Amino acid sequence: MPEERSQTTMAVDELQAIIQRCQILEEADFKGEDFNLFLVAGQKCLEDGYAAQLLEVIRNEKNKVIIKNMGWNLISPLVRCIFMYKQEDDKREHCLRILDQLAQICNPKELFLGLLEQIEQTSGDQVCQTVMLLLQPLQTVLLKLQNKKAYSVGLSLAMIMNQLTSLPVPYTKQQIQEDKLGLCQCCNAVVDFAKPFVNEVVKNMEKSSEYDDMELKEELLKFCMKSLKYPLLAAQLDQLEGIEEHPFRHFATEIIDLFESSLLRMEDNSLLHDYLEFRDFINVPQDLVKIMTLCPMEHLRKKSLSTLQLFIDKFDTEGKYTLFRCLLKTSNHAGVEGYIIKNIKDQIHLSLTKEYDNMWFTGHHLISLLDLVLSLPEGAETDLLQNSDRIMASLNLLRYLVIKDCESDNQTGVWTTLTKIEQNFLKPLRVGLNMSKAHYEAEIKNKKENRKEAHSSNTVCSVTVSGEKMPAMTTGMQLQVLHSALFTFDLIESVLARVEELIEVKIKAVMDENS
Repeated sequence: MPEERSQTTMAVDELQAIIQRCQILEEADFKGEDFNLFLVAGQKCLEDGYAAQLLEVIRNEKNKVIIKNMGWNLISPLVRCIFMYKQEDDKREHCLRILDQLAQICNPKELFLGLLEQIEQTSGDQVCQTVMLLLQPLQTVLLKLQNKKAYSVGLSLAMIMNQLTSLPVPYTKQQIQEDKLGLCQCCNAVVDFAKPFVNEVVKNMEKSSEYDDMELKEELLKFCMKSLKYPLLAAQLDQLEGIEEHPFRHFATEIIDLFESSLLRMEDNSLLHDYLEFRDFINVPQDLVKIMTLCPMEHLRKKSLSTLQLFIDKFDTEGKYTLFRCLLKTSNHAGVEGYIIKNIKDQIHLSLTKEYDNMWFTGHHLISLLDLVLSLPEGAETDLLQNSDRIMASLNLLRYLVIKDCESDNQTGVWTTLTKIEQNFLKPLRVGLNMSKAHYEAEIKNKKENRKEAHSSNTVCSVTVSGEKMPAMTTGMQLQVLHSALFTFDLIESVLARVEELIEVKIKAVMDENS
């Protein structure tokens, strides 16, 4: 026992000795040997259970300069000791207070590197524990940084997300409730960690355009874009609704809100198309589309849609053009494709009504885009019901082009490529409509005859619509579905007829002028 007390006293005495030695030195006179002696003595105090004595030394105003310069060295042994002690242990509480004090006193640049190194070195089941422990001091230090703040925030967020992506995302209800590795809790804490930096950007922009923190905005956008991919899209979105208070609900809502806030503070058309050469940027709209189409929570689907529109609005015209091409090729969802086609129509309208020329939504660039828009994926065999949103948007766009762009002007180039449009879109659509209407009318006739034979409209059976087997329903309900499909075909046919009529009238008018 005396030997143990002697060793403890030695640890505290050694610390006091190095402190007294450094107190009489100027800050510029600290040497490498002083740093090493302080680290060894401080580490020994922590390991021997004398965190309380170390805390007193750190809190002593006389030692402020020493702690400012040397304190960051204690981060590694401090983290080890925090994990070593149990939650209720007073020694653990002393260690946590030391960590808080270091965040307040230490040189921000040195402590930032020390904290980041600790996060980088952690692994396995300690990743989330370490990140959760160090988020608050890391945030404190970053807020104090004057130089390279944007870079440092970006580096911190990237390091944290790189560590988290190595962990498996919990899928089942039991896994989520247990949250063994703490990933769900950690993800939400990371979003809270980023909020002050978003607020800083917002405040600076409200002060003056001179305070435009473009670099910080870009770093925050990168974080939001990566977070859409992981953990949100790594989780099973269709299970988000089945679990009460699902932790990823909060994360998804927060990350999309954060992304939206970052975008709202940017000027429209301010993002250069060059950004889309980076995978993080080009993946964003595709990730948002997945949330829009797969997530069972309506508020998240709506929020993703509004955020997608914001993302589109922020790019220059070439960027918008690139995004539209990408989404038309990758979304595989008629509703999304219809939405993009409406956006294309808006951009063409701007091009035709503004004084300056927009080469991306007129002429040969537009023709290339129209090749994607004004076509049917499988010709006349295309499932028109499943693709009705896209088809209606395409017809409305074509109607707009025919009305707005005179054949003599041909700014959009639509009249040059009209033969191709008729061949690839209008004719197969007309054939497909005739086939689809005949098929559904025959189905209705069969159902009515079957109902008469059964002498009841309450017979329960199934029906296949648009390639998908519908839930069991009565014959009356099936007839409603089939009539609804016919109504959709009639709607498409009426717009198609109007487009064909407009084309015919315009061509006739030109022929009359030339004759």
